[in-house]
Amino acid sequence: MTAAPGRPSCAAFLAVSVDGFIAREDGSVDWLNEINAAMPPGEDGGYGDFIATVDAIVMGRHTFATALTFGAWPYGTMPVHVLSRRGTTIPAALAGTVTTSGEAPATLVSRLGAAGHRRLYVDGGATVRSFLEAGLIDDLTLTTIPVILGQGIPLFGAALPEVALELGAVRELPLGLVQVRYRVRR
Repeated sequence: MTAAPGRPSCAAFLAVSVDGFIAREDGSVDWLNEINAAMPPGEDGGYGDFIATVDAIVMGRHTFATALTFGAWPYGTMPVHVLSRRGTTIPAALAGTVTTSGEAPATLVSRLGAAGHRRLYVDGGATVRSFLEAGLIDDLTLTTIPVILGQGIPLFGAALPEVALELGAVRELPLGLVQVRYRVRR
C-alpha cells in the first residue's frame, strides 16, 4: 500500500528473534552482530537495496545511541531525524545530517513531506510501534534470525491496535534467516 496522497511513505526494516525480540533487555544486539559477521561476503539481507529506496531516516534515541556504537556512522549523509521528548546530544561530526524532534509521528511525517522527502525509513521498536499506532507504516520488512532469546525488547506489544497486513514477498537468506515483506492494508 502506498502512502496517503501528499505524505511520504514510511517503511520499517527490522531484524527479530524467532520469539519476536529486537534486542536483549539491556538493549544489546550482540546476537545480530554475530549473525552479520557470519554472513557470506556481499550478503546484506537486502538492506542495500532497501536503503536505496529511502531519502530520510526516523529513529528513536535508543536506536540512535546504538548506531553511534557501530564505529563508522552507517547512514552517511542521509538525513536522520531522532525522535526524543528528552532531547539527545548530537555529536558535532553529525550535526549537518542528524536532527532531533519531539514531534508526534504524524506531525513529523507531514513536516518531512513538506520538505520534499518521499520515503522514510522508520527504525527502532518504540518508533515503529508509534508509527503503526498512528497508521503511518506502509510496508514492513522483518528478517527473522534463527535464535530464541527468551526475553528482551519485543518488537510488538499488547497495546498496538490490530493492523492488517498483505504479504509482499518471502525470501530465504543464508544461515537460516527468513525475510518477509508486508504491505499494510488500509
